[in-house]
Amino acid sequence: MSKEKYKLDEYNNWVHRFGRIGGFIAIAYMLAIPFIIGIMYDALPTMSDVLKGGIGVLVLFIPIGISEVISYTPILGSSSYLTFLTGNILNLKVPCVLNALKLSNTEQNTHEGDAIATVAVAASSILTMLIIMVGVLLIVPLRPVLESPVVSKATAYILPALFGSMLLGFIGKGSGEYVIENKLLAILLPVIIVSLTTMFGILTSGLEGIAIILMLPITLIGARVLWKKGIIRVKKREETNSKVKEN
Repeated sequence: MSKEKYKLDEYNNWVHRFGRIGGFIAIAYMLAIPFIIGIMYDALPTMSDVLKGGIGVLVLFIPIGISEVISYTPILGSSSYLTFLTGNILNLKVPCVLNALKLSNTEQNTHEGDAIATVAVAASSILTMLIIMVGVLLIVPLRPVLESPVVSKATAYILPALFGSMLLGFIGKGSGEYVIENKLLAILLPVIIVSLTTMFGILTSGLEGIAIILMLPITLIGARVLWKKGIIRVKKREETNSKVKEN
């Protein structure tokens, strides 16, 4: 075994070991805090109350959680442990990772890309905690500003702007050694299916996680079929750049 391979294996083992430990600690904290508060104030709910209030939430969030792990882990790599612990995945962590990969010109699912994703998620998490800390300290002085109509109106456009920028990044050439041409065609069939099922009332609010899980294999199969037919093409970036210069 080469020295480089040994170091990579050591790094991977270290990440998975501490990632699992951190996950168990986070779960223990999340379960222990309400349990301790309930004991202190003699307000522990009965198991039937927990099931009545929790089943609806579990039905909604279990499919979403499964779909997020399946769809985001190939992008996040080993930084998935930290990402799922700190949250804000789609609206913060994934854009940070994609932007970091693009700026560093590295690819997903590579050792370099995994390291870049880890640094991006760590930096994002630290910055988020600092902003939250400052926000907690200034929440009272800034309350009139935050509740003003101008700020309230502007915050309504944060998510659309974020998803718009992510879409533009997806449309672009991306980063790394390879360029995927016509890649947007892979999502055409899932978009049509989701749009039609929503229009006819089949897909309703609360079923988003199930829809994502169902659309993932359809997207992968569709992309493979289009790739086999030569509609979606994977080329080296150097070849693409040379053709552009020739034209």
